[in-house]
Amino acid sequence: MRWELKQCALQRGITTAARLRRVLAAHGLAVSAGKMSGLWSGIPVTIRLDDLEVICTALACRPSDVLVPEGSPAVPAAWPASGPPGSAEHAASGLPDPAGHAVSGVPGGLEAAGTRLSRVPSGAGRAGRLVPPL
Repeated sequence: MRWELKQCALQRGITTAARLRRVLAAHGLAVSAGKMSGLWSGIPVTIRLDDLEVICTALACRPSDVLVPEGSPAVPAAWPASGPPGSAEHAASGLPDPAGHAVSGVPGGLEAAGTRLSRVPSGAGRAGRLVPPL
C-alpha cells in the first residue's frame, strides 16, 4: 500500500503538515506534531479506522484516495479445480462453501446432505455462525 496523504492534501490546497494538523483538529482529531510529521512524510505503521475516517472527512476524500494499493491484489497461486469459494464452478462441484452457503444440487444445503451443523459461540469467530463439527 502507498500512503498518499500528502498528495491528497496538496490537491486540496493544504501545503504543510502544520496546516493539515489544524484542519484535522477542526474536525475533532488532535494529532501531535511528531505524529503529524510521520503521517505527512512517511508511511504509518498503523492507523486507526476512526482517524482515517476523520482524515477523509477533513479532506473530502475516500480511504482509497489516501491508501492506494501497489501492484496487483494477492491471489492464490491456483484455486482448486472447483474454483474459488462462492463461484459458480465451486457451487457446481458440490463442495461445501466455507461461508456456509448451500451445496449445489442438495436442497437445504449441508444439513440435507447429512452434515450436522453446530453453532459456534459468539466469542469464537463470527457470532452464531454454523460450522460442521470436528
